Parts: sequence; structure tokens; C-alpha cells
Amino acid sequence: MAIQLNNVQFYGYHGLYKEEQKLGNNFIVNLSVEFIPTVNTISSIEETIDYVLVYDIVKRRMQIPTPLLETIVWDITNSIFEQFAIVQKVNIQITKEKVFIDTLNGNMSVSLSRTK
Repeated sequence: MAIQLNNVQFYGYHGLYKEEQKLGNNFIVNLSVEFIPTVNTISSIEETIDYVLVYDIVKRRMQIPTPLLETIVWDITNSIFEQFAIVQKVNIQITKEKVFIDTLNGNMSVSLSRTK
């Protein structure tokens, strides 16, 4: 089973370059958290992964300016594994909407897929 956060948008000041740190950027997070339920039929939030708590982990981490998105995906993944014992796998992708390269017409992403 899995829960997903899809196309969750944040504004932040992540990046190595002064322009990125000064102007900021839009970031899009896509996240999947896979787990094995401890019961056959899930009937309460305690038996699953609460997506609100997962969102809070992502939101808190995205508010901290960081030079590398690689650091952020790693930190978010670690926090999810620490908070939820039933998690088996986390897939996360963070996309930086604007890249400060004149000749690049597009965006860039960093992703991590990690299994317990």
C-alpha cells in the first residue's frame, strides 16, 4: 500500500548560486510512501500513514534554505523512516521550476528512492 503527495508546491531559497538564494524559486514535491499494513482492513488513522504528518515533515524541511536538493530529499526520507515504523519504501522527487541557465529551457529535479 502507498500514500502519495502529488505536485505539492513550495517557495524556497534553495540553491548554490547567489541568484537562487536571493530570488528564490518554486519547488514541486512528489512523494510516495509505501508500507505494509499491520491489519487486513484499515479502519483508523493509527493503522496507516497519516499524509498530514508526512506533509508537515516535507513543509518544515522545505522552509530551511539549503544549497543542494540532494540534501533535502535525504533529510525528508530519513524523517519519514524515523516517524513511521511501518514504512518500507520512500520515493521522492523535488523539481526546481526555474533554472538560472540562459540556454536551458526547462526545469531540473532530484529524486531518491530508498527501501528500508
